[in-house]
Amino acid sequence: MKRAFFDTCVAAVVAVAVVGCTTAAGSEMSGADAADVDAATTERALTDAEQMLVDEARELLIEDCMAAEGFRYLPVPVASVEERQGFGYVLDDVGWAREHGYGTELQERLVAILQDDPNTAYANALPKAERLRYSKALDGDASAEMLTAELPMGGAIQTPSDSCVAHAKGELYGDFAAWFQAEKVATNLVGLYADDLVADERFETALAAWSECMRERGHDYPDPPAIREDLPRLTDGLSDEKALDVEQELAVAEAICATRETSIVSTTRDLESEYRGRLRQYRDDVITYQRLQHAAVEHAREILAAEPAPSN
Repeated sequence: MKRAFFDTCVAAVVAVAVVGCTTAAGSEMSGADAADVDAATTERALTDAEQMLVDEARELLIEDCMAAEGFRYLPVPVASVEERQGFGYVLDDVGWAREHGYGTELQERLVAILQDDPNTAYANALPKAERLRYSKALDGDASAEMLTAELPMGGAIQTPSDSCVAHAKGELYGDFAAWFQAEKVATNLVGLYADDLVADERFETALAAWSECMRERGHDYPDPPAIREDLPRLTDGLSDEKALDVEQELAVAEAICATRETSIVSTTRDLESEYRGRLRQYRDDVITYQRLQHAAVEHAREILAAEPAPSN
């Protein structure tokens, strides 16, 4: 249904809320020592292409599971590598910015896919009792057994332990319960250090340099989020073509200032590595999260390789 694109976009926003991804180790260590421990004990984040493989395999597994329950399910198109970019604190790809601006047309494409989802139409056409059974088969029954994950900033989140979505993720990650706990911790750590990071003098210095670079190009903004907040005003009443022109000009300037003229990208990544390195208590969850992610890529490749080629 709406899951593949929705999950991808939410994950992207969470993963790069500041600029990087998830988190790991350290307590009273220096930034350099913490970063060394972080690099030594965790694997790299998945590339967009690898995550795309996992998402595609998940959809195929959901299709098989739903068929076993007696329902039709068409794998939802997953976000492309191109559509997974542009969600960070600051744009860092000049080529992507030159083509897509801030990605408005990609977001509109997402909305169109969600609106035209054939699985929603199929489910809505079922008799009420079957529609309820379809929903429970796909997403689980909230009145049945639930998995609970404690969140780093407090509170908890639950999900049904038995559903086709849970089955698919269990096949990919090897242990759905372990994945659910680790993923909810690892992708919700940014809030523990984001305020400290943006108040860090090193970040403030890099951001001031970026802002000055933008000013020199005729765009007076204190930070990248201010541009996004201003876009609706700047593009109000414009044709799609002219609105894209506005986006592209700003986005290219933002990316050039971020990657070629200042150190905002590298500084933020280094600081995030340092700050996340202090979160020793979450080390095991982060390592588990990254280990299971890489295992899922290998399982996804096997699943996709076994899938029959589409007939012409």
